[in-house]
Amino acid sequence: MSMRSITILPKLKEPELRRIRDAAPGWTIHAGEAATNEAVRESEIVVGWRDGLERELLADGARLRWLQSWSAGMDHLDIDRFLERGVYLTSANGVHAFPISETIFAMLLAFTRKLHVYVRNQSRRVWDHGGLKLELHGKTLGLIGVGAIGEETARIAKAGFGMRVLGVRRSAKPSPNVDAMYPPSELASMLAECDYVVNAAPATNETRRMFGEREFAAMKPTAFFVNVGRGAAVDEAALAAALQEGRIAGAGLDVFEEEPLPPEHPLWAMDNVIVTPHSAGSTEHYNARAVDIFLDNLAMYLDGLPPARNLLGDAKRY
Repeated sequence: MSMRSITILPKLKEPELRRIRDAAPGWTIHAGEAATNEAVRESEIVVGWRDGLERELLADGARLRWLQSWSAGMDHLDIDRFLERGVYLTSANGVHAFPISETIFAMLLAFTRKLHVYVRNQSRRVWDHGGLKLELHGKTLGLIGVGAIGEETARIAKAGFGMRVLGVRRSAKPSPNVDAMYPPSELASMLAECDYVVNAAPATNETRRMFGEREFAAMKPTAFFVNVGRGAAVDEAALAAALQEGRIAGAGLDVFEEEPLPPEHPLWAMDNVIVTPHSAGSTEHYNARAVDIFLDNLAMYLDGLPPARNLLGDAKRY
């Protein structure tokens, strides 16, 4: 088997595989049925993931130099073990910016224009105004996690709805569409100003249980909360209590501490909650965009440089 080989684990269409072959002349590409465990152990580059893969990639004699994740998050990896082996780790961060920002605004508009109420009324054949009065235009949006998803959400908020946008992220780097950026230590202060709060932060030690009783108490009782980041960022018992007691107005939730969300969980039955099954990132263009990211990195790697796009470190930034 060729020393210089790439194993592609995602199920790609032939035009997408052809782009990779054309970008790596002379390399052996293992895809489909050829993406065996033996191919994984022998490959210098592995693209994607499957259960049990870590054992193959870190086995004695494995030739891995670079792992390109096919997901934006990399919390499924034992990252330290790969870094100790000198393996480059890159993510597909950015591939979700369009679909997840669309889901965010679908939820914000549903709550604002009471579509969640009307859909439920329709199923019961009830004709009721529901007290509709809110507008999204000109309101204040708080974004926790101003990476690719946060940047696109901020752009739409400003351009489409003239919103005031506040952001939270570890770095002090400004964003062109964020009016003020806060460090995580000032989260509660920012929350008090927001009509809508969106969590798009990745799973890290710093973001675990970032939203608890204190944070929900800091929000306006008229504010809506949307979580498209990670379920572990939210104390769900504190969220359920805040919703039940009217301390926040509603929540749109795509991610949860336990998935699937257990059928007995109280969030299912709340009229002021929209539940989606961790589907916000789904898109017809996923593989094409992820291939673009991989090919950008592959060009650098073939030039003898680190694959810098979403190299571990940048992928964890929020």
